[in-house]
Amino acid sequence: MRIICGSLLVAIGYAAGVIHAQERPRAFIGAKLVPISQAEIPSGTLIVHRGKIVAIGPKDDVAIPDDAEQIDASDKVIMPGLVDTHSHVGGGWGGDRSGAIQPDCRIIDSINVRDAGLQKAQAGGLTTLNVMPGSGHLLSGQTVYIKLKDGRKIEDLAIRDEAGNMLGGMKMANGTNSRGDSPFPGTRAKAAAMVRSEFLKAEEYREKQEHADPDKRPERNLALEGLGEVLDGKRVVHFHTHRHDDIFTAIRLSKEFNFKVVLHHLSEGERVADEIARAGVPCSIILVDSPGGKLEAQNLMFDTGAALEKAGVLTAFHTDDPITDSRLFLRMAALGVRGGMSRAKALEALTLAPAKMIGLDHRIGSLDVGKDADFIVLTRDPLSAYSKVQLTYVEGKKVFDRSNPKDRLYAVGGYGAGIDHVMIMCCEGHDHDGGREEGQQ
Repeated sequence: MRIICGSLLVAIGYAAGVIHAQERPRAFIGAKLVPISQAEIPSGTLIVHRGKIVAIGPKDDVAIPDDAEQIDASDKVIMPGLVDTHSHVGGGWGGDRSGAIQPDCRIIDSINVRDAGLQKAQAGGLTTLNVMPGSGHLLSGQTVYIKLKDGRKIEDLAIRDEAGNMLGGMKMANGTNSRGDSPFPGTRAKAAAMVRSEFLKAEEYREKQEHADPDKRPERNLALEGLGEVLDGKRVVHFHTHRHDDIFTAIRLSKEFNFKVVLHHLSEGERVADEIARAGVPCSIILVDSPGGKLEAQNLMFDTGAALEKAGVLTAFHTDDPITDSRLFLRMAALGVRGGMSRAKALEALTLAPAKMIGLDHRIGSLDVGKDADFIVLTRDPLSAYSKVQLTYVEGKKVFDRSNPKDRLYAVGGYGAGIDHVMIMCCEGHDHDGGREEGQQ
């Protein structure tokens, strides 16, 4: 093992199984810590072990285990890994053009986990994503929550509940994206009517399934089963909506059928912030430096986050990658602050707030003892235009290191940065993990 203090370059010559388990505690000493859940610590110590945070506090108050690997991080900033509630990395598609409502489609069947976009997201400090189908349908399918580990298949990345089931939500949309020629709705009113009809069918189907004799249950319907999980609260609806009237329609539907909802985008959210707050609905917004692209997004403003914060709405940011680049996700908080958000809420909107929206705040979103060791090491303050993500860790394992030329390529771009992550390609000079040399885990 060799440790180069200051540069945080750590090469550990352990066997792969030992590396993954992180048998030895790792202590990052002297960094400015931004825990999100508590006040910032100007010079602190963070200790992680076996994928979890085991200690955090001021430098002089944290006892470092005798066997810990000690890393001098005195010129760095450490904060939780970033959580994106709305991403399309992996090139996945949900429903097709055969119908406007397809809740049986599962994005897990369509994601390419070797897509270079996942490595670019790691380079941007993202550690957890809600990967979704698009917004061209009223219901385009089931989303999946993933950790940005280096995996060979979606099962390696998917976050699971205690029973082993993959976790995710349901994608819905209204407004112009989901309108079109039949079988798609031609008006906003017809769009809402179609959604209501489908939810009524799901309620009836669920009722019949629950009360039917075991030998006489209705034939299985995967679409209605998917909506049943929404009705049962097992899946949060992630609702694409822009215009103020569409926002009200999304809220209205969630109240009629009593489903959990997170509103996404909200180009006109600033206009109806108080009404959103009274409804108790969380919002995941996007801020772009060149608004436009569609009529319903023409009123997108930098002060949307500030208006929602003032109203008391739980607010997160998202990338909608590739609409905005995951490598620049930190900039979203800076734009929010420029628009009037507080520093604390802007940083929370990248971490703990989105973790709450996907029901994973008990595991991720802040630097707290017992939570997953998902964190990033920055060269400067997270709101600085000059700050760079130097290291990204997921459950204690390093998945991005800017000092590694192959990782740096994903961060800065250039030839090869858009090529799919290569796991195994013999005779072409690629190492087996697609870029990280042995001992740099």
